[in-house]
Amino acid sequence: MPKYLYPLLAVFSGIIGVFAYAPFNYSGLAFISIFLLLAVIKYAPSTKSALISSFLWGMSYFSFGLNWINISLDQFGGLSTAAAYSLVLVLAAYLSLFPLLFSWLIRKLAVQQAIIFAILWTFTEFLRGWLFTGFPWLQFGYTQIDTLFAGIAPFFGVQGITFVIVWLSALGLNIIHSLSNKNDRRLLLATSQTFLAIILVVISYYSNKITFIKQDPQQKPLTITLVQGNIEQQNKWNPDYIYQSLDIYQNLIMPHLGKSDIIILPESVLPLLENQLTPYIEMLSRLSQQSNSAILLGTIYQATGSEHLYNSLIALTPQQPYDINHTSRYLKHHLVPFGEYIPIPFIENIINIPFSSMSAGGLQQPPLQIKQANFTNAICYEIIFDIEVQKSLQQNTDFLLTVSNDAWFGTSIGPWQHFQMARMRALELGKPLIRSTNTGVTAFIDPFGKVIKQAPQFTATTLTTEMYKVSGKTPFAAFGNTPLYLLSIILFTLHLLGGLLRKILLKKMLSHQ
Repeated sequence: MPKYLYPLLAVFSGIIGVFAYAPFNYSGLAFISIFLLLAVIKYAPSTKSALISSFLWGMSYFSFGLNWINISLDQFGGLSTAAAYSLVLVLAAYLSLFPLLFSWLIRKLAVQQAIIFAILWTFTEFLRGWLFTGFPWLQFGYTQIDTLFAGIAPFFGVQGITFVIVWLSALGLNIIHSLSNKNDRRLLLATSQTFLAIILVVISYYSNKITFIKQDPQQKPLTITLVQGNIEQQNKWNPDYIYQSLDIYQNLIMPHLGKSDIIILPESVLPLLENQLTPYIEMLSRLSQQSNSAILLGTIYQATGSEHLYNSLIALTPQQPYDINHTSRYLKHHLVPFGEYIPIPFIENIINIPFSSMSAGGLQQPPLQIKQANFTNAICYEIIFDIEVQKSLQQNTDFLLTVSNDAWFGTSIGPWQHFQMARMRALELGKPLIRSTNTGVTAFIDPFGKVIKQAPQFTATTLTTEMYKVSGKTPFAAFGNTPLYLLSIILFTLHLLGGLLRKILLKKMLSHQ
């Protein structure tokens, strides 16, 4: 193949990889995208060509898959369209360093074994999700939430699914390579790898049949209502729109008081600081006490006598009158860089996003206890971090609850990618997940990651259903990514030792000649 086609093929395969995710959901394209990337890395005429091509794969993959970020920067952050897109390209360039590192390792180590491709990809994905607080968006494992490979998630999480995608793609590449080089040894290798690929698919299929979760049919369910206010982002912080926004939510709440056990409003639903709207919250607290319906809502919280601001979720319960310093609340732990805090000081004067200097709450906070149920919480961006959510899970957690405001990203694909990741957390941890948002996607998810009920986007509405507690614990809930990482380290160590042993034996053979 001509040299110039390698980078073009890399760009093409990066773009098609995005179509594997929601809302497109062409899940098979995840395998094709990785397969083509591996082929480019393996067959590029030089290491330099492989590195350039893998970087371009990352640029096309991340800039297309994350292009929706420009909406918040352009329309709501005060940046010009050119500046907003430039920042998206800078982010894509940073994220592209990880497939570039993967490519360099493949070429440096002269990797041939399919499983080593998967191990090295897992390593670079770990780095992407950890360095500089991490940004593990667009991990290929999410694309398989509705396929037979979803059964891997309760065992090894989304990273385990990604591992299998890369492994199978590499096996496919090796099989084609072996068949194209017609000799008995290559044919034997292709046959054995085909057999291994079939085993992997069969294991994935039957892992869907294994369940660690049980529901007691005798228990009384909780009737839960989610409130989607559909407040346009340009109006959310507009002083002229404050009371209209509050009225919208109050009118949506009222019909469900006394009928629903719990009513849940989205992230930062109040358009001012919590202590600036105390009378409104006290009114909601009285309604909760009078109706015996708990009300949860997102606020921007500032403790009395403190300068720190927190993205907060508070619980107004029938048993506890509202008190800003004593109300049950969750404080967001993992803040959004350039949204809730500015990691680079001089940019503060460029980006004009409300409340962009927040403080972080603790990682492991106790669940919110409401109506004899325990809710482990994640606000917006936090739900994308598999291990942080896993570590936040408590022994007595009954439900995962996530509130969000994806109005920042308009009608783009971003909110659907976000929703797909939230579904994966339910599947990994074996817990029902409740998701309340401002403009969508608002939904109830069962402990197997399936959508129970979902509200239409961009509509002021409510969504009500009965939710049941479940018992049991998935292996991923118990151990997180530790088994996958240990397995990867062991297999990679054996690979290195095997290579070293072959060199020693070869040296001895040559010395005896």
